[in-house]
Amino acid sequence: MATSKNLTRKRYNRIAFCYDLMEAPLEILRFSSWRPKIRDRIKGSKALEIGVGTGKNLDYYPDDMEITAVDLSPRMLKRAQKRAGLLGLQVRMLEMDAQSLAFPDNSFDTVFATFVFCSVPDPVQGLKELRRVCKPGGRLVVLEHVRPSNKLLGIFFDVLNPFVVRMMGANINRRTIDNITEAGWQIQTEKKLSSDIVWLIEATP
Repeated sequence: MATSKNLTRKRYNRIAFCYDLMEAPLEILRFSSWRPKIRDRIKGSKALEIGVGTGKNLDYYPDDMEITAVDLSPRMLKRAQKRAGLLGLQVRMLEMDAQSLAFPDNSFDTVFATFVFCSVPDPVQGLKELRRVCKPGGRLVVLEHVRPSNKLLGIFFDVLNPFVVRMMGANINRRTIDNITEAGWQIQTEKKLSSDIVWLIEATP
């Protein structure tokens, strides 16, 4: 797992300087319209964002809430910190691995992530860690792309996946909804946002 983690960090450090530019078309066409759906579902007084990246969700953080944001890549995190400064936000940002979080049990009311568990080396372990640090009665909110259920399209995603991983660091054939259940979460909402590829998922510990 350590090797996979280091490889993932290396990939995102490598593309951090151009990451926003690479994703700009998708961000303009779709992602920016989906991010507010996360904000509307963050509840409680303390929240944790996993995989803050360059800080694309910062514009959508709720007011009057203590939010901690973590990322595996120090170069991505540095860009998020710069964005937070420009927005005048007070956000605790830490370099941390989703698979091994340095927080006590039951620390957060809401844990959330957008397009992150496509790149966590062991997504089930990462989701188990989120469940550990989430308070009883808290919630998980995930915006994620998954492997399409269409048989031919699914095979196409499988074939294409190694090339996308090499270029972007993200797996496009993850079965994230199944992974959430396997990690012990109880899914409350599954909302299809784009075909059966992009989903908004809410779950409880």
